[in-house]
Parts: sequence; structure tokens; C-alpha cells
Amino acid sequence: MAVELLSKMQSLHKVKQKKGINEIMQGETFVLNYVSLHNSDVLPGEISSVMDVSSARIATALNSLEKKGLIIRQIDRNNRRRILVSITPEGQERAKEQQRIMVERTTALLTLLGEDDAREYVRITGKLIEIIPNCKESS
Repeated sequence: MAVELLSKMQSLHKVKQKKGINEIMQGETFVLNYVSLHNSDVLPGEISSVMDVSSARIATALNSLEKKGLIIRQIDRNNRRRILVSITPEGQERAKEQQRIMVERTTALLTLLGEDDAREYVRITGKLIEIIPNCKESS
């Protein structure tokens, strides 16, 4: 069963999507949405930690978002060694639109699954979130 699951997960990863949910959940889009969902300034290191990517990759995303006028980076007045990231009004609007698209696409996907399978998928995903941190890697 494990081999079959791994094979299906690999096939699922290869499925081509039109700007799918995965794209929204990573990169600049994820960064913009993460900053948008916080009511205060965010540290780049916090974003790096949540996304589990290098600080250099976050810096690249922040540079691009700043050039587009979607975020602002400022030196922390209380600790001049820290940079704080905040979202601009234009960035907030873009994030809201991206969130709307993500919900719309997820709804469409769950609808195609059917109510029973959709509920079961959400239930199993929740259970995986609970148990995966307790799994030990075998060598």
C-alpha cells in the first residue's frame, strides 16, 4: 500500500494545473498572503521559517514584492539590526484577490470529488497534520 500511495503522490505532483493551488501556496504569493494575514509587521526570518526555505530565497521574493509596490521593508526603530515587512494597500488588495481565487479553486476541486470524498479527504488531511510531526524517520 505504501508503494501504491507513493506512486499516486508522484503522479499527482506531475498533474499539470493552470496556476494551481500549489503555485498560490509558495513563492511570492505565499509571502504576500502570509504578511497580509498578520496584523503587525513580520520579520523575514519568520517567513523563512514558516516556508522552510533559505533567507536568501525570502530576500529575493521580498525584493520583487517591494519593486511591485506590494510590501514595504523598514528598519525596526527598537532594534536597528532587524527589518520589518509590512503590506501596502495595493498588496492587501492583491492578497485578497489571491485568497479568493484559492478558495474558488479549492471549492471547485472539492465539488468534483463529491461531498463524501471531499469530507473524507479533509478529515484525513487533518489527521495527517496531527500525526506527521510524531513520525520518526528511519535510516
